[in-house]
Amino acid sequence: MKKKEDFSTWLNDIIDRAGILDIRYPIKGTYVWRPYGFKVRANVLRILRGLLDETGHEEVLFPLLIPEEEFMKEAIHVKGFEDEVYWVTHGGLTPLNVKLALRPTSETAIYPMFALWIRSHADMPIKVYQVVNVFRYETKATRPLIRLREITTFKEAHTAHATPEDAERQVEEALSIYKRFFDTLGIPYVVSKRPDWDKFPGADYTIAFDTVLPDGRSLQIGTVHNLGTNFSKTFDILFENTQGEQEHAYQTCYGISDRVIASHIAIHGDDKGLSLMPEIAPVQCVIVPIIFKGREEAVLRAVEKAEKALKGLRVHVDRGEGTPGSKFYHWEMKGVPLRIEIGPRDAEKDTAVLVRRDTGEKKTVPLGDLSGSAAAALREMEASMRKKAEDELKAMITEAATLEEAARILREKGGIIRTVWCGEKECGVEIEEVLNAKLLGTNNESASGPCIHCGGKGRHILHISRSY
Repeated sequence: MKKKEDFSTWLNDIIDRAGILDIRYPIKGTYVWRPYGFKVRANVLRILRGLLDETGHEEVLFPLLIPEEEFMKEAIHVKGFEDEVYWVTHGGLTPLNVKLALRPTSETAIYPMFALWIRSHADMPIKVYQVVNVFRYETKATRPLIRLREITTFKEAHTAHATPEDAERQVEEALSIYKRFFDTLGIPYVVSKRPDWDKFPGADYTIAFDTVLPDGRSLQIGTVHNLGTNFSKTFDILFENTQGEQEHAYQTCYGISDRVIASHIAIHGDDKGLSLMPEIAPVQCVIVPIIFKGREEAVLRAVEKAEKALKGLRVHVDRGEGTPGSKFYHWEMKGVPLRIEIGPRDAEKDTAVLVRRDTGEKKTVPLGDLSGSAAAALREMEASMRKKAEDELKAMITEAATLEEAARILREKGGIIRTVWCGEKECGVEIEEVLNAKLLGTNNESASGPCIHCGGKGRHILHISRSY
């Protein structure tokens, strides 16, 4: 299946054939992580945990179940999720006195505990995160890794601060963490402040990261929310400030999901299968011996030498049965960044052939130089894959001055429209209706010229797309 001809079918096919997920689990919108996919996931989370830990975040784990009373406290928050909540109503055959929600997100589970932990300004900042599964009764068409009923890779961070300025600084830190994270994974993005009607329920404002998939639709891959004191007032998160007065804590939260892995697969994969950045590939180098009868021993000695030279990388030697061609196909499907071929002639010359997954480029190197050559090739791959993805996203961001022009671009090309907006809600909602698209939001650039819809004074640079 061709990626550009039928992206949706291609993605399902690659996820299956590369061993990422098994999508046959008998509940809509839930999937099984297979061993290879789980290793990719673990490597992605290792990067994210490292970034959070080095910035003073601490990992925690809160219960899955949230009592109805706690969940219903924050009215705006509840309204944002009321159609999506799964409720536990029985313990065995016995009806429960209190219904329990399966967390759609964990503010209402975590913040009652913050109220117990925080007494003084000296108790803050609190910066915690967890990687958990969350449940949302998704009524739209579900898609593996993109639109789920059980989101299995939900990283949510929650913070509490003694001043609004500290909370603002935390938002900036969260944005910086996500930028470094997505850059490491080679996932290009635009950053937009969501319009008020599309912000996280209960937040003062929401800033989101979006990328564009090969079918021209945008995908939200990360969000950062400044909660102000909205939740701390609901859950009585009070502290004694430096003047000895009681004050409500200032909070932020930010999250990502399985969509990060979906976007990496979609952006870097091709018609041969996955193409994984070396940092997250379960196998960074695969060595394929090319055996000819009567010349096995020399080849296997060279393979052993190569394997030792590559110590420190994640290396696999394919000693299985099958033709070299079938092995090449298998590991290309798996997205292994670097293939090393060693046949009888290579063994004689004490060389190996390096093949890059992203470009197919081949290079013959002495076995004595293999370690350095492989490391250099992996570094070059990372830079090349990152730049290619960034260039592709830039090509999918198009300026438009009128709704007619924007509609034509979305119809013919897709991607993200960059335009000018007056900032008025009524005008923004009408733009969404006319274009059948979503206002991703605004950025910090100053705008000049008339609003794309009403013709009034432009106040913001606006991003618009058709999105998942």
